Amino acid sequence: MFAFSPADNQAAPTETLDVLLVELSGELYALPSSSVREVMRYRDYTHVPGAPPTLPGILNQRGTILPVVDLQSLLGLASAPPTRATRLVVVAHNDIDMALLAERVLDLVPLPIDVIDPLPTALDPARARFLRGIVHYDEQPVALLDLSELIAGLRA
Repeated sequence: MFAFSPADNQAAPTETLDVLLVELSGELYALPSSSVREVMRYRDYTHVPGAPPTLPGILNQRGTILPVVDLQSLLGLASAPPTRATRLVVVAHNDIDMALLAERVLDLVPLPIDVIDPLPTALDPARARFLRGIVHYDEQPVALLDLSELIAGLRA
């Protein structure tokens, strides 16, 4: 006769990635929390004449000038005017700081990275290049944003 301890029945822990969930045009996107420095309420920024729609302006945050990136425009989504829920997410990635416009910030959550699904083949390639894959959170699909590709796309 063998005695089983409760530890014998536990599944192996799954590896997770802490992400900040943001909503853009009703879709969920995830930013790696290791790159997120701050989430701020929306405030007016200085518009830059002749700048592309993806980089509508700059923002002075505690003496640091940050480019403002309109994620909805970059991903080819319909842009919406700012509301009370609109946030600026300050991220730092590969020595580049920027403020990302997000329609809404939901939560900081751990997502299992062992079940990252590939992107759908029907997804627009212009949008797909900025995404690493799809995971599920509360039975909703969440697209993982690739900050390296996002920065490369802004430089192009």
